[in-house]
Amino acid sequence: MDREERIRRRAHEIWEREGYPEGRQQEHWDQAVQEVESESSEAERGPVVPDPTVGFGSAPTINRPGG
Repeated sequence: MDREERIRRRAHEIWEREGYPEGRQQEHWDQAVQEVESESSEAERGPVVPDPTVGFGSAPTINRPGG
């Protein structure tokens, strides 16, 4: 499915979700563009891989006076 078709479908979904309001076509289109572009950007970055160094090892040392 091409980008414009994805935007068209998303705008229609937004319109339905908001109760079929009249006169808000441009708002729905703009919102759909933002959402589709955001999804495309996330897909291009790929899945988030956990950092293997986070959450392992000892707790951070707290500097205490006289310690």
